[in-house]
Parts: sequence; structure tokens; C-alpha cells
Amino acid sequence: MNIKLVVVGKLKEKYFKAGIAEYAKRLSRFCKFKIVEVPDEQAPESLSQAQMDVVMQKEGERILSKINDREYVFALAILGTERSSEEFAKEIDQLATYGHSDITFVIGGSLGLTDAVLKRANTQISFGRFTLPHQLMRLVLTEQIYRAFMINAGSPYHK
Repeated sequence: MNIKLVVVGKLKEKYFKAGIAEYAKRLSRFCKFKIVEVPDEQAPESLSQAQMDVVMQKEGERILSKINDREYVFALAILGTERSSEEFAKEIDQLATYGHSDITFVIGGSLGLTDAVLKRANTQISFGRFTLPHQLMRLVLTEQIYRAFMINAGSPYHK
């Protein structure tokens, strides 16, 4: 199984990098795991709606260029469906069972994801209504993917 995260922007904080690297190392026994970073669009602090749309569109195009037709795509979106860790694990297991060996998760930039990216996604997933920093979300997502594999393996890690 191949798991890919397509994310906007570079990860700068060493402590996030270290946490993600640890979970990526743990995941290596279950799947091929990689993170693909696309550049964020530089923009001033205060933007008009038209400027925001341009930023989102450029980031969205970069995201879509990193996804191929056979990938099953989860878009992280605040309005997506919340899942428990067990439900998420079951979903990952079923995807593998039914021939979806390439799974991609998309984390947008600070302005979110365009409709084009959301339409390309097979499903939208939410980690709650909290707004989390992009960098922290990468770490949380990576841990939850690892947790899903551990649940499916019957490991006590989940408890």
C-alpha cells in the first residue's frame, strides 16, 4: 500500500519534523509513506476575496498536479465527515481490500481547498471543528494513519 500526503507549504519547525519522521519510520513496516510538499502562494496578510480566490486556485492546481487518476483521495476539510480512529482504520482496511492501494491525503494552505480539489477527492475527512495549524495537522494526520494500521494489526497501541 502507498500512502501519500500532499501538503501546501514547507515544514519549518524541527519538533514537528521529528514527530512526523518518527511516525513515518513506524509506518514503513505497513506501507510506503511519503509527503509531497507544494509551494504555498505568497500573499499579503490582508487579501480581498478575489485575491484569496487566486491564491487558492494556484495552490489547488499545484495540489492536483501531484495526484494521479488511480489514487483514492481524502481531502482534509473542516466540513468533512468526522470519524473515530476505529472507523478510520476500518475504512483504510476496506480500501486496501477492494483494490485501492494508492491513498492520498490532501492538506490545503491557510485559505483552504478549492472546489476543484474537493471535487477530485473521493471523500472529505474532518478532525473536528477546531482550526489547527497546518504543521500540527500534518503530525496529527500521520499519527492517525499509524494508529489505523496498529488498530488493523490488533496492536495494544490504540488503548
